[in-house]
Amino acid sequence: MVVVVDVLAAVGAPARSWYKHPMPPPRSWRPSLTQLIIVGLAAGVLVGWLWPAFAAELRPVATVFLRLIKMIVSPLILATLVASIAGAGGKAAGRMGVKAIVWFELATTVALLVGLAAVNLVAPGVGVTLAAGNTGGLSTLAHERSAVQFLVETVPTSVFDALARNDVLQVVVFSVFIGLGVSAAGEKAAPLKALAESSAEVLFKVVGAVMKLAPLGVSAAMAAALGHNGMGVLLPLLKAIGTLYGALAVFLALLLGGTWLITGVRLRTFVAAIREPALIAFTTTSSEAAMPRAMRILERLGVPREVVSFVVPTGYSFNLDGSTLYLSVTLLFIAQASGVHMSLTEQLTAMGLLMLTSKGVAGVPRSALVVLSGAVTAFHLPLEGVALLLGIDEIMDMGRTTVNVVGNCAAAVVVARWERVLPRDAPIFAARPPDLGERAA
Repeated sequence: MVVVVDVLAAVGAPARSWYKHPMPPPRSWRPSLTQLIIVGLAAGVLVGWLWPAFAAELRPVATVFLRLIKMIVSPLILATLVASIAGAGGKAAGRMGVKAIVWFELATTVALLVGLAAVNLVAPGVGVTLAAGNTGGLSTLAHERSAVQFLVETVPTSVFDALARNDVLQVVVFSVFIGLGVSAAGEKAAPLKALAESSAEVLFKVVGAVMKLAPLGVSAAMAAALGHNGMGVLLPLLKAIGTLYGALAVFLALLLGGTWLITGVRLRTFVAAIREPALIAFTTTSSEAAMPRAMRILERLGVPREVVSFVVPTGYSFNLDGSTLYLSVTLLFIAQASGVHMSLTEQLTAMGLLMLTSKGVAGVPRSALVVLSGAVTAFHLPLEGVALLLGIDEIMDMGRTTVNVVGNCAAAVVVARWERVLPRDAPIFAARPPDLGERAA
């Protein structure tokens, strides 16, 4: 160092000033959580491909991660929704609910029509032969609920039972009533409101801690999925998988374009921000696993908590864009595979049935297959078609769950704009997203 200074001084360079005020050392680069999740995803694919037997044994690791996330979901919804409705009041909550339902119906209608157009254009079921009598795997599916039964079951008999079962819709109903009660009680209920607000902050901190395990959980989930199903299961039905993912891509383009037209947000900023929960949804095939992180990110983008805590959990039951698109594709795929021609009237009737029966089934195991089985029976199609899809359902579930999560994030932004509570200086309008993810230690 002294030699360098002396040489610079000899040639007239301001060496002494530089020596007294050295340049600060460069900041060490640390990967973001999103980058680590992408690395985990790639590692999981590699392990599942090269060592399928070992990869299949990694499912408990993914299960533990999912259970850690799911233990937070219901308490987080309860705390955030009570605090938000207590602060906003009953009229604001009702107005927000109407706007959310309008957007949900618009989005799911577009999703159904996109799926309908894709399956008619590509015809993935033509040439596929159904295996008669291959319905053994369907015995593990739950039964579809009627509309009346669904409405009855939205009201919990006990909030503790709803919390224990992670019944999101029942928790939402209970939280709305408690929030309205706290709002009506005024100052007397101020301690309860403060408790809900502080509980929400604590739970978001817990979410941040659990999310540090996301790269490991994502890697194990992807490896286990490939190790259990094998790569060969994709080949016979690759056309159906390609049709679904192509239709999902078209719908996402329409969804993001519509969101931009209505709200004017920076799409690059929005997409960059939500890619982390989208990746979690893709690898774990669970909207619940992505929900807490998505809610936190939407808040940091400037969407008010009262909108996020109401729209996102409600959309978990009423705004299943990816699942409804999947249903339209697979129903007509089964019809084509069985050699049954459905007229345009029959197809539109089927879409109406799917729109009604797909609501509120998020808590039912393998809910999309449950609804699909009911529609197949209603239109007298062979149930063997559903059994045929069982082998690739997990691969298809990755795409539809991702679109479900992105759709609910977009719904929260749209409703916030319609409510005029999304300020123009919010980070979601910025050219670059803020630092939304934790850094690796």
